[in-house]
Amino acid sequence: MAEVNLQEVHDTLVSIAFEAGRMILAANPSSISTDTKLNAVDIVTETDQAVERMVLERLRAAYPAFHFVGEESYQPEVTAITAAPTFIVDPIDGTTNFVHSFPNACISLGLAVDRVPAVGVVYNPFQDLLFTGIRGQGSYMQRNASLAAGQGQGEKVRLPIGGGTRPLENLSTALVSIEYGSQRDGENFELKLRTFRKLAAAKESGGAMVGGLRSLGSAALNLCACAAGQLDMYWEGGCYAWDVAAGWCILIEAGGQMVSGNPGDWNPALDSRVYLAVRGASGGQKEIIEEFWKVIGDGRMDYKH
Repeated sequence: MAEVNLQEVHDTLVSIAFEAGRMILAANPSSISTDTKLNAVDIVTETDQAVERMVLERLRAAYPAFHFVGEESYQPEVTAITAAPTFIVDPIDGTTNFVHSFPNACISLGLAVDRVPAVGVVYNPFQDLLFTGIRGQGSYMQRNASLAAGQGQGEKVRLPIGGGTRPLENLSTALVSIEYGSQRDGENFELKLRTFRKLAAAKESGGAMVGGLRSLGSAALNLCACAAGQLDMYWEGGCYAWDVAAGWCILIEAGGQMVSGNPGDWNPALDSRVYLAVRGASGGQKEIIEEFWKVIGDGRMDYKH
């Protein structure tokens, strides 16, 4: 296969993201049909499914030789991410936010080549906020992104915001994002709860006394906030490649780092389902990652595909 034109893919994905955004905004969460997958908090809506169908149709027309992995068309033990150029799509990341009209939901569109994120587009239509990244070309944030130039469209700001990569100090000064996920029992959940408690607890009681904990309800937006420098770290277990592929590219292009959410693994696979992201910094990345891993201790999260 000829070398992939990443800029062309990026432009196509941005166009698709805006179309998806219009579909999401046109939906009425109070009247659309919803269903559940794993349990009552693992929600899928007819809008998720309609957006993914649109994305698939557009991408197959533009890139018929590329592979496609989408959340709503995923088949356990059948769907796989190979070395081939592969679009990895979450039509609505943050569906629980979406059905509550809480404005922290987005479409996440990624392209992986050789199982490595190469293009990322994350668009929150509720805030008209666009994050993009192309391997080797940096990542950007744009407000009022869907408006016409000269009519309110925001400037494309290179990430991290302000251009600075201030050094990371330690967990006591860090703003860290965490998510409970949809699996609410078992050892993975218990490990999360133990880690959350230790992160929050005072040092006098054996905790890390982290600067602050946040939960945005969207893996893609958590990663983009890290890329922007708004969050220092993001720890997650249980999400899938479509949750992180686009944001992963945007994070790396902003100088950030993605390692495993389980201690000791500096090079996690795209579909490993266990992740720890850290923002770009002029120093301290390795040290704060190792400090976070010590909070986890000997525990390990293990999620099936």
